[in-house]
Amino acid sequence: MKSLFIMGTPGSGKTSVALGLALKFRQEGYRVAYFKPVGSITGARREDEDALLMKQILNMKQPLETIAPYIAGPSYLSGYRNTCETIKIIRMAYEDVAANNDMVIIGGAGFPHIMGCLGLDAPSLALELNALPLFMVRIENDFSLDEAIFINNYMGCKGIPIFGNIFNNVPRPLLAKTEGVYLPILEERGYRVKGIIPSHPEVSSPTVKEYFEVLGGEILTGQEKLDRIVEDIVIGAMTIESALGYLRRAANKAVITGGDRSEVALAALETSTSALILTGGLYPDVKVVARAEEKDVPVLLVHLDTYTTIEKMSEVTRNIRATDQKAVGMTLKNIEKHVDWRSVLMAMQ
Repeated sequence: MKSLFIMGTPGSGKTSVALGLALKFRQEGYRVAYFKPVGSITGARREDEDALLMKQILNMKQPLETIAPYIAGPSYLSGYRNTCETIKIIRMAYEDVAANNDMVIIGGAGFPHIMGCLGLDAPSLALELNALPLFMVRIENDFSLDEAIFINNYMGCKGIPIFGNIFNNVPRPLLAKTEGVYLPILEERGYRVKGIIPSHPEVSSPTVKEYFEVLGGEILTGQEKLDRIVEDIVIGAMTIESALGYLRRAANKAVITGGDRSEVALAALETSTSALILTGGLYPDVKVVARAEEKDVPVLLVHLDTYTTIEKMSEVTRNIRATDQKAVGMTLKNIEKHVDWRSVLMAMQ
C-alpha cells in the first residue's frame, strides 16, 4: 500500500485537498486514514486542528497522539530527542493508523523544512514512509512559481520526485496567468500538474472566530456571528474621506481601526463588513456599539496596537471544522471539478 504525502506552505490549502481526496477515495469504496507526523498548535488549543478534523470526518479510532505523534513549535529543540527514536515513534504510529485501511493520506507540516534537524522534514518523511509527494502551490506572484520549481528540483535530488503539483487557492485575478503562464512553465521542466483550484471563500477565508482566537480581547457585539468569513482586511488609519473609497470596494471585510476612530467605525458598518476590530484597548463610542448590534456585526476590542494586530492576523489561515458541512462539501467538489484525482488514485494502487 502506498500513501500520499501532501506538502506545501501555510495557506496553500493542504488540509482542504487532503480532506477532499479522502472523501473522494472513500466515496470510491476505499478505506482511507489520515496521518500527520508533525503537527502544530493554534491559539490556546494544544491539539493539531487537522488531525482533529480528519479523525472526526473519517471516524478514526486512534487517539490524536497517534494520528499526530509530534507537535512542532518554534522552540521544539528544547525537548531534543534522539533522531532514531523519533523516526521509530513515527513509524509505529503510522503503522497503527495504516492497519486495516487501503490507503493513508499524510499531511505535511506548515513548511516542508520544519523539524529538519531531527530528520522529520517533509522530504525525509516521504522517503521514510514510501509516500507519493503531492505539492500544493500557493500562487501570490511570480516568486511563488520559483518556489514550486525549487521544491520540485530539491525533491528530485533527494531521490523522491514530486508526483504532482496542484495550484490551490488561486486568487481569481491570477487564474488566467496560472493557466496560461505558470502551468506551462512547470510542465516544460517535466513537472506534472494535477489541478488548478480557484480560491473559494467558504474554504480559504478565515472566520471572525479564528481571528479572535489569535488576537484575544473582548467581544463587544455579535457573539453569535463569529462564524462569518473574512475575505479582506482594511486598515482604517486614514482620514474618513480616504477611508470611504476603500470601505466601499471591499466585501466581507474586517476593518481594523482604533477604538477612538468612531467616524471610521460607523462608516464601515454601512458597508459589507464581517467584523470591526478595535485596537489599543480603547472602548468605542456607544453609537458604534448600538449600530453594530443593529447590523449584527461582531465588534472585537483587542489590547494590541494596530501594527501588532495586523502582524498576528497575517498568520491566520482557515481551519475547516467537521461541523461546517458547506466547507467540507466544497473540498469534495473542488477535487471532483478541478483535480485529476483518478491519476492520483491509480498511482496509489
